[in-house]
Amino acid sequence: MILLRNFTESDAIEFHQKQSANISLDEVKKLIVKWQKKEFAGKYFEMFAVVKGTEIVGTISLYQHSPSVISCGPEIFESYREQRIATEAMMLAMKIAKNKGYKLMSQQIRVNNTASIALHNKLGFETDGYIYKNNHGNDVQIYIKLL
Repeated sequence: MILLRNFTESDAIEFHQKQSANISLDEVKKLIVKWQKKEFAGKYFEMFAVVKGTEIVGTISLYQHSPSVISCGPEIFESYREQRIATEAMMLAMKIAKNKGYKLMSQQIRVNNTASIALHNKLGFETDGYIYKNNHGNDVQIYIKLL
């Protein structure tokens, strides 16, 4: 069983060791302070620690696109993948988004990200199959799901 919770400064060392070794511990602490504001570019944004037992095993974020549309960004740390953690985390994040009043979840997924595509298909997301170029030049498809 997993749970989602907000990051605290006491999570900085564990998060730094598992995911952010390429930036300093002070920079990780600053990130956590930013996340605690639950806002990015003037819109709702919330970053959660994905916790299994007492360990942080990943992150998942919610980002508002409009008053009714939100996206979700799961990232399960490599040593914890293929344990259904992403599925559980997404289900919890969708429940949080729905409880906050969002109606639609929209995801932009790289066409070569087979694991993410399989996850979203399993959770009932739909796509029209059209391939777009995102801001980073990647080929992506949009997946949507009513909450």
